[in-house]
Amino acid sequence: MRAVDRGYPKGRIRREDILAAAVAVYGEAGYHGSSLREVAKRAGITHAGLLYYFPTKEALLAAVLERRDAEDAVRERLNAPAGREVLKHWIARAEYNVAHPGIVELYSRLAAEAVTPDHPAHDYFVRHYRIARRSASVSFRVLAERGELRPGVDPNLAALNYMALSDGLQIQWLTSPDEVDVVGALRQYLDSVLIEPL
Repeated sequence: MRAVDRGYPKGRIRREDILAAAVAVYGEAGYHGSSLREVAKRAGITHAGLLYYFPTKEALLAAVLERRDAEDAVRERLNAPAGREVLKHWIARAEYNVAHPGIVELYSRLAAEAVTPDHPAHDYFVRHYRIARRSASVSFRVLAERGELRPGVDPNLAALNYMALSDGLQIQWLTSPDEVDVVGALRQYLDSVLIEPL
C-alpha cells in the first residue's frame, strides 16, 4: 500500500473519489464496458493520476469490491450471532439496497459478468457466494436446532433458496421497481420456513 493511501488525508480523499467514480461507471457500463480513462474523467483527475492510486483496471475492481464488503460488514454487523439476528440483518440489508439502487445494479452487473472464469472478479464472487452460503446454512441450522424451523425444512436448502430468491428479486426489481417488492417477498419467504414470524 502506498503512503498516500495510509497517511495523507488528501490521498485518502482522492482514492475515495476514484472508487466512487468507478462504482458509477461500473454500474452504468459494467466492468468490461468501462475504461480507466472514463473513471479518471469522472473523478476529475488525469489518467496518469488514477494510475498512481490503481496501477491496473483489475486493482481498481478489487478495491471497489473490498470497499463494498467493508461497508456491508460495518452496516450489517456481520458478527451477529447465528439465528434470527442474522435473518433480521438480511432484511435490513434488503431495505438498504432498495434505497440504494446503484449498489444493487453494480453488484448484479458484476456478478453476472463474473460467471466466466477469465473475469478478474470471478474468484471474488466464487469466494463471496461460498462464504455467504456457509453463513446462511449455519444460521438456518441453529434455527433448526432450536426448533424454530417448520418441520421438514432442510436448513441448507432454506439458506440456498433464500440467497437465490434475494439475488433473483433484485434483478427483477431493477427492471420493474414498481412491480417487485423485494423486502416483502423476502420476509414472506422467511416467515414460510419459520415457526414464529420474523
